[in-house]
Amino acid sequence: MGAPDIRRAVRADLRPIVRSLGQEHYFHDRLALQDAGHGFLLVAWEREVAVGDVYVWLAPAEEPELRAHLPGVALLTHLEVAAPRRNQGIGTELLWAAEDRLLAEGHECVALGVDLDNHDAQRLYRRRGYAEWPHGPVATTEVVYHADGTRERRPETCRIMIRHLGHNRYR
Repeated sequence: MGAPDIRRAVRADLRPIVRSLGQEHYFHDRLALQDAGHGFLLVAWEREVAVGDVYVWLAPAEEPELRAHLPGVALLTHLEVAAPRRNQGIGTELLWAAEDRLLAEGHECVALGVDLDNHDAQRLYRRRGYAEWPHGPVATTEVVYHADGTRERRPETCRIMIRHLGHNRYR
């Protein structure tokens, strides 16, 4: 298969996204945040089937360490690819699309948090030019959206990785 079509999600995309990726309450929440100007949701499509997504958080970071050391820096969150389509370059394409859009909008840097034990994701980000920041791991909160609409907040410790946009383009 060729590269997926990656585009900013709109409200009309909610049903097809949920049909493919589940997580109705998560995507409803992200579209509301996007509508409020707090970020944007990019979705990878193959023949009108959602195969992956990434949310770019533009609002101030929730974690005080990020606000102190990276004020105003965009955060990549919830990068995911549907299980049958993993390891086929879709995650990398989503990263490129998010980075290109941020660079076009004048952002010089982007950051993300990755679970300390998620070595596959860390490898992907390092290949893309991300480096671990010098301030150590950060206590974050994972929000789990349940089918009944409730949210559960779980503590999570993440490795923060940053990338200066416009440098080290690997395409």
